Amino acid sequence: MEINHFIGVDVSKDTLDLSLVDQGTVVYHLRVFNTNQGIKSFIQEVKKKFDVDLSYTIFCMEHNGIYNNILLSFLEKLNTNVWVESALQIKQSQGMLRGKNDKVDSGRIAMYAYRHHENFNPWNPPREIILQIKQLLVIRSRIIEAIKQLNTPIGKDAELFFSKTHLKLSRKCCEASIRTMKKEAKAIEKQIKDLIQSDESIYHLFKIIVSIDGIGLLVAATLLVATNEFKNFSCAKKFACYAGVVPFEHSSGTSIKRRPKVSHLANKTVKKMIHLAVLSGIRENGEFRDYYVRKKAEGKHVMSIINAIRNKLILRIFACVRDDRFYEKKHQYLFG
Repeated sequence: MEINHFIGVDVSKDTLDLSLVDQGTVVYHLRVFNTNQGIKSFIQEVKKKFDVDLSYTIFCMEHNGIYNNILLSFLEKLNTNVWVESALQIKQSQGMLRGKNDKVDSGRIAMYAYRHHENFNPWNPPREIILQIKQLLVIRSRIIEAIKQLNTPIGKDAELFFSKTHLKLSRKCCEASIRTMKKEAKAIEKQIKDLIQSDESIYHLFKIIVSIDGIGLLVAATLLVATNEFKNFSCAKKFACYAGVVPFEHSSGTSIKRRPKVSHLANKTVKKMIHLAVLSGIRENGEFRDYYVRKKAEGKHVMSIINAIRNKLILRIFACVRDDRFYEKKHQYLFG
């Protein structure tokens, strides 16, 4: 793809700092409000002053959650290229840096896009139904966290530190709220399931994913959101890195030789759900449990076994999605 201009955007709640790179040099910067009118004014300026053709331009920005929404929505309507990159990836690519402000950051983002444009990964806007599922998952997660907090003083250890009167009062105050929140969580799960079943393509992917041992509604929904219906990830190994289940070697010469460990740089939500799927699979009779028992008998560390199964689970999911097939348990030889 021929790209003539690179625009780096430093996004904040109220403003956008945009820098233009032309022939490897930052030639223009403008701060505008984070509004449609602000974005429009910048585009008009660069078209007028630098003859920018949006068809041959990359807009690059960091993941900034909801603050990106106005800009992404505006750019989606234009014939241009959008690159949403990890902030850590951009930072680590630049080595040691001195100084930081929004103008400088937007220039650095633009230069990152210029230097690494061969790795350009086009942003695929999620469909509205995926955004709805994502929001429901977030709300449910908050409810579950609130239930955990309310349950904390009711546990067995609390009896050592509170009188029976205080414990009774805590239970009386919290139990009704906990029951209500559990019902709300179940209602949200039903909404998620209804949304998935209402869309033919999503429901087809869902049925493929849940055909694999250990995967239920919430794990499948999380994967559909995290992969954007498997549009943003096509490689199982890359997704395994994203989920933080790939162990990396740490060694140097003959003096430093440490056990490979997974990185803490990961999508913690995805990692948690994959982990829960593995634990569910281990509890049931089947390939996961057989593998776990066999490796444990060989003296392998429990977490090493679980992490190996997490990797195998991701490989299995992506293989089934790639081949557009349900998982067939008779293929036990695939699970070594």
